[in-house]
Amino acid sequence: MSPDGRVSRRVAPAGLRSQAADLLGEGYRLALAACHDDGGSLRAVYVFAGGPPSRLVELHVPIEADHPHLPSLAGISFPAGRFEREMHDLFGVVPDDHPLPRRLVRHPNWPAGWYPMRHDAGPPPPFDTTQEPYHFLHIDGPGVYEIPVGPVHAGLIEPGHFRFSVVGETILKLKIRLWFVHRGIEKLFEGRQPADGVALAERISGDTAIGHNLAYTQAAEDALGITVTPGDARLRAMLLELERVYNHITDLGALANDVGYSVLNGHAQHLREQLLRLNRSVTGHRLLRGAIGPGTTHVRQLPDRRELTRLGADMAELAELVLANSTVRDRFARTARLTAAQAGDLGCLGYVARASGVTVDARHDHPTCDLRPEPVVHQTGDVLARFLVRRDEIAASLTLIDEIIESGPGPGPGPAAGSPGAVTAGRLDGARAAPEHRSGSGVGIVEGWRGTIVHRVEITDGAITRHKIVDPSWFNWPALPVALGDTIVPDFPLTNKSFNLSYAGNDL
Repeated sequence: MSPDGRVSRRVAPAGLRSQAADLLGEGYRLALAACHDDGGSLRAVYVFAGGPPSRLVELHVPIEADHPHLPSLAGISFPAGRFEREMHDLFGVVPDDHPLPRRLVRHPNWPAGWYPMRHDAGPPPPFDTTQEPYHFLHIDGPGVYEIPVGPVHAGLIEPGHFRFSVVGETILKLKIRLWFVHRGIEKLFEGRQPADGVALAERISGDTAIGHNLAYTQAAEDALGITVTPGDARLRAMLLELERVYNHITDLGALANDVGYSVLNGHAQHLREQLLRLNRSVTGHRLLRGAIGPGTTHVRQLPDRRELTRLGADMAELAELVLANSTVRDRFARTARLTAAQAGDLGCLGYVARASGVTVDARHDHPTCDLRPEPVVHQTGDVLARFLVRRDEIAASLTLIDEIIESGPGPGPGPAAGSPGAVTAGRLDGARAAPEHRSGSGVGIVEGWRGTIVHRVEITDGAITRHKIVDPSWFNWPALPVALGDTIVPDFPLTNKSFNLSYAGNDL
């Protein structure tokens, strides 16, 4: 076992499936899979996570560069099959016996044989404009017709194509096609100093600046041997909960808006604005950017506890008003159900999983600080349950923030805890002592507001050589079509908002 608590194993390709099956059988989940170009050879890294207590097992599998093949794990893990398709698209690694070996990230017009994450990829060749249109599964039958939506949408959301096969208003099948804007984020991290990756991490998915940056920072500090004080770990947890609260109240209002209750969406937007102003008073930025980095945590002041109490009461009242409307509750209840078995098989995370009764929460399994809130879980797996998880998590987050403020910023109680100006900065143990050109690898796991975020970095001589990012939307997008089976078309916007998945976090 490594000093940071990870178990690392080198595994021959022939033994990969049996080792992975053993870990899954022991209750681990596949949190990340990535390919690495080591120069002259390739390597696959699989990270399996379990907890509590927090446990990580890495399987490192060597791959021959001139014969890049791996045995597919798709038969024992649905998420593994998608990671394998990504590895094939970006590195050219062939997953043997994969049940669906077609492209995932690269659209058909991407040049064949060009794998952009390989060190020798070079500039992209001309894109192929002669490719046939993407093949959607066509469903025949009396009265069956198709409704195409996107990829360009009204508003500010990023592109995604939705193809509905419908009878009357009932959805028989939905096919989602993403990856229209592949930004090459992981490639952009290569060669950067760890401190220089912060601004990029904060912009992976704009509404999750703290979640992604904290996961990245934890991974970098793990690789560099930097440890944090309990007080600073709590400050980071506080920022994570502030991000959760302002996003959840936004979603509660948007869900009300999607069933015609726009007046409460207006109230939710007003509350969101107050929370964003609170964020700015705490960190200097409405989206909490600039507060965390490898070797540093900085807040201008602690949140005002009286203001949080007032906002918490207003948010609780808003949720109560939404659910008191019988028409709204009728639209939410039993709509777009995702069962616990479906959520578990797909590897769902965050409020999507917890609304279906799947207890998965990195704050409990891989805690950021010594405070470990119990996961908020509902059982019905419908839009109502996803609304209720958000509502209850707002209350739980505010309780956790208040406990952190009460405890003070350092190891002991702080002066005038909870009052503005009580904290100006937090410092991390070992930040100055960390070797300037240290090499190592690290993993960061954080419960972002959408769900568990995982970052893994490898650093050589002080520069990042590989950075793998996994947003919870990567796991949750496949669940949306499953939940929409036998749902009517007019309920798609409501269902889509109840999932509220990130395009940017998925298409890196």
